[in-house]
Amino acid sequence: MQHLIRIDPTSSMPKYRQILEGVVGSIESGRLVQGQQLPSISELSEWQRVAKVTVAKAYEELRQRGVISSRHGKGFYVASGEARNALNVLLLFDTLNAYKETLFYALKGTLPADTRLSLFFYHYDKALFESHIANSMGKYNYYVVMPHFNEDVSRLLGRIPPEKLIIIDKDVPQLAGDYGAVFQDFAADISAALQSALHLLGRYRKLTLLLSSNRFQFIPEGTLQGFRQFCGAAGIECAIVEKFSADIVRPGEAYLLFADQDLVNFVKHLHTTGLAAGKDVGLISYDDTPLKEILEGGITVISTDFEEMGRLAGNMMLQKTREKIANRSRLILRKSL
Repeated sequence: MQHLIRIDPTSSMPKYRQILEGVVGSIESGRLVQGQQLPSISELSEWQRVAKVTVAKAYEELRQRGVISSRHGKGFYVASGEARNALNVLLLFDTLNAYKETLFYALKGTLPADTRLSLFFYHYDKALFESHIANSMGKYNYYVVMPHFNEDVSRLLGRIPPEKLIIIDKDVPQLAGDYGAVFQDFAADISAALQSALHLLGRYRKLTLLLSSNRFQFIPEGTLQGFRQFCGAAGIECAIVEKFSADIVRPGEAYLLFADQDLVNFVKHLHTTGLAAGKDVGLISYDDTPLKEILEGGITVISTDFEEMGRLAGNMMLQKTREKIANRSRLILRKSL
């Protein structure tokens, strides 16, 4: 029985929560069955070298959840073979925008109706990101994290038990452990998407990638690498500019934009000058949204399927699997190119 409920003194998870999860995990795996007696509070306290009050707290929460029952003078017993109550899931996103809403509702729709989803934002603030992780330890069944940093955050993510962690959108290759992930291969995807549009890009003398001064717009380093790789291989004149200004918009050139606000400013400038997207200038945006399907008769986009990303992450929780899935991006051709 000792090996079924173990305490890891180096874990950031509270010890009472480790006991609770140990009992639940053993029931789910069939190592503990309905009617089986658990070690007494004194026995478990001695075996695991924790205070009796810690064991008592874990047992009481399990009893209140109906997972175990107590019999006066006889001890504690497994009351049910179904240990889990409603899923309790932390979602940690960088910021809110249209495609993350799509992802969120796809994830929510995949999970049972009684799932509790707690959504937090860190706004590209590494200290806030770390604080959210530290303050959430031991409180959730799963941690669904979007680590939008162009630096190594594996130390912070390593605090989350890998069997409870699902990384979405951007993988963290430095992170060890058997965690789940649904991610984009940004370098390969943008290069392949632009290559598929080469027959149209050939109409323009130059392709400019527009970064954004908006601090709430994340641009993965892999995307810039993939853009440079494509331009070198395709022999197309390319440029990368920091932010939008009217003087960069020239007839006969094409543009790749990341921020939605830059897209709005770009289209407004076209209206002012009488230029037409797909005729006078080429226009590609990153990350599809319903609005881009109709704006200017349709904006060409490079985008992954965020609904699929949400569904895959949800299914990992439902099926208790830990896979690493590349959710490929593709070019969606519309009128603007």
